[in-house]
Amino acid sequence: MTTSEPSPLSPSSSSGRSADSADSAASTPPVEALDSLVLHATDNGVSWITLNRPDTLNAVTWDQRERLIGLLADASADPDVRAVVITATGKGFCAGADLRGGTGSGDRAGAERAGAERAGAERAGAERTSGDVARMIRRGAQRFIAAVLDCEKPVIAAVNGTAAGLGAHLAFACDLVLAAESARFIEVFARRGLVPDGGGAYLLPRLIGPQRAKELMFFGDAVPAAEAERLGLVNRVVPDGELAKTAREWAERLAAGPTRALSLTKQLVNASFETDRAAAFAAEATAQEITMSTADAQEGVAAFVERRSPTYRGR
Repeated sequence: MTTSEPSPLSPSSSSGRSADSADSAASTPPVEALDSLVLHATDNGVSWITLNRPDTLNAVTWDQRERLIGLLADASADPDVRAVVITATGKGFCAGADLRGGTGSGDRAGAERAGAERAGAERAGAERTSGDVARMIRRGAQRFIAAVLDCEKPVIAAVNGTAAGLGAHLAFACDLVLAAESARFIEVFARRGLVPDGGGAYLLPRLIGPQRAKELMFFGDAVPAAEAERLGLVNRVVPDGELAKTAREWAERLAAGPTRALSLTKQLVNASFETDRAAAFAAEATAQEITMSTADAQEGVAAFVERRSPTYRGR
């Protein structure tokens, strides 16, 4: 196992160092401090990414978001990583963007947070001008969610607690969503007089339809895990004490699968809402052409003929 910090869900379980939120809000943290706020471990082909600011319900700073984006890009590029799990410590999965005062990790971080969730604020050290907020959203929250959608490996959200605002969209962008019974999902934007950002108005209608999506976004009510499962926002709800075990089982099952085929399947499904039938069929045929040339496809056919279980290598 390779690791920069052990994940709470990995076999070498550890919660890591506690986050010093006051320090992280005052200056750019050193690499070691940032590593303690977003834990990372790789084990059995699974990249475990764990938000670790439990005192803030894992509200994310700009630095944390950049680290998450980088880890997802690394997972795409690493042939030995075949699945990803995103989870968190404490009672919150992610309370959205960090809204506390100060410029955060430098002027850029403070400006990005202000533009993402506090549209009336001024950039640190400069007067806000038309276009600044939209630019900040594109470079921040939207880029963050796109990193999950575009990751070339299957991504599981193991939602251990409250997922609000951008935190809810982080979960909904994942390919599979496991939720603890105590988890809940909240579209908080209307409560603050804002529209959903971080891809919310894109993700929710595709998951549950426009009417249900509008209900959640208009009222901003908390949706318990069981209701989220009924609506189709969550794949499965499990007792709190079984979330880690179930996430590990699902992730390792994905990691043992035909990685290239799963990656292309993810791309086909994600693109299906924006393409017509002819384009979707053409993309499917091309993907199958690519897949059939892989070693895993050859192994799958051989295993079928020989009446045995296949052993995939992700190649």
